[in-house]
Amino acid sequence: MRTLDRFALVFAVAAFGIGLATPVAAENIAVSNYGVAANAMPYAVALEKKFYQQQGANVTGIISSQGGGTSIRNMLAGGVAYAEANPGATAVAIQQGADLKIISDNVLTVAEFVWAVKPDSPIKSIKDFKGKKIGYTNPRSTSQALALLLLQAAGLKPEDAELVRTGGFGEGVAALDIGAIDVAPMAEPVWSKFKGKYRAVVAASDVLPPLDNVVGVTTSAAAASRADFIKAVIRARRQAVEFMNANPDEAGDIVAKHYNIDKEVARSAVRSLTASRTHGIPYWGTGQFHLDGMKRMMDVQKMVGAISGDFDLAKMIDTSFLPEDIRTPK
Repeated sequence: MRTLDRFALVFAVAAFGIGLATPVAAENIAVSNYGVAANAMPYAVALEKKFYQQQGANVTGIISSQGGGTSIRNMLAGGVAYAEANPGATAVAIQQGADLKIISDNVLTVAEFVWAVKPDSPIKSIKDFKGKKIGYTNPRSTSQALALLLLQAAGLKPEDAELVRTGGFGEGVAALDIGAIDVAPMAEPVWSKFKGKYRAVVAASDVLPPLDNVVGVTTSAAAASRADFIKAVIRARRQAVEFMNANPDEAGDIVAKHYNIDKEVARSAVRSLTASRTHGIPYWGTGQFHLDGMKRMMDVQKMVGAISGDFDLAKMIDTSFLPEDIRTPK
C-alpha cells in the first residue's frame, strides 16, 4: 500500500472513532413560560451550569411558550422528547387522543402567587374581598381558579366579588394602578419586582393547599426511543433544584441572566421559593410524584372549565424515568 493511501486509511479510521466519541447532537426541550415564570427557573440553572451535559443530555436550547397547551403542541409538532406543561393541559391532550405520558412532578405548590393591593387600600384580609374587583389573567387560567379558592377560604361565594380579566400579570399591575381592579394577583418574579410598591394581602402558601402546577411530559414514541435522554433531563433538573436550594443567590444571578431581569429581583424570587413550604411541601420538586396535589389541581381546573370529565391519573403517569430513590409517589 502506498504511503498516501495508508495515511488516508488511518485518517478515515481515526475520524470514524472521533465520530463515535462525539456527544449526541444538540437538542431542545419545551418548557412553558421559560424566561417568564418561576416554574421554569431550574432549567435556566441546568443550562448555565451544564447539568444536562453532565447527566448525558446535550440540551442547548429551551423552547418557551405562554402556556402548557402550547408546550405540548411544540412537543408534538417538533419531535421534542421532553416538555414541561400544566397537568390539566396534558390531561386534556390525552383525553383528545394525544399519546402522552406524565413522567415527573415538577412544581408542587402555587407558592409563587401573591394577591396585592395599593399601600393605602382598606383591604386587609381575604374577607375584605367582598364587593371588590379581583384581577385574574385569562379565562380558565390558574389565577382565575385560585381567586375562586380564595373566596371559598374567606367564606364567600363567587358572586360576592367581581373577577376581572386583565390578560396577564403585568397588565394586572397596570389595572391595579389605574383603579380598574382592587386586588391583583402577582406571581414570581413579578411580585419581587413590585413588592416595594404594593402591599401583599395574602400569599397562596398561607391559605391554599399544595396544588401541582407543572409536570414533565413525553410522547410514547419518545419514551420508547429516547429513554436515556429523558432520564438525563430529569436528573439534570433535579440537580438544578438541589443547587438552587444550596445556592439561592448564585442561582438567582443565573436566572437574572437567562430571564433578562434585575439580579435583586431574581435573587428575591429564588430565595422566597426555595424557602417556601406549603404544608411542609416545597415549591420546586425533584420529580417525585405528589398525587394528592395533582388531584387537587385537576379539581381546581374543572372549576373554571379548563378540563372536564374524569381522569385516571394512574394511566397517565409513568414513573420509570425517575431515579429509583424517588419513583414511589408520596
